[in-house]
Amino acid sequence: MRDIITLGCEICKRRNYTTTKNKRRTPDKLQFKKYCPFCRTHTLHKETK
Repeated sequence: MRDIITLGCEICKRRNYTTTKNKRRTPDKLQFKKYCPFCRTHTLHKETK
């Protein structure tokens, strides 16, 4: 039931992290504030394809 998703940086658009989510409980897209090694700062990472 859990699907693997990737999180991409909003500034540089690179896909840095992967995680899983339950699509029944959270149908909307996830977003976390995580560290981007390419931007060298904490940025917003949103769910991508």
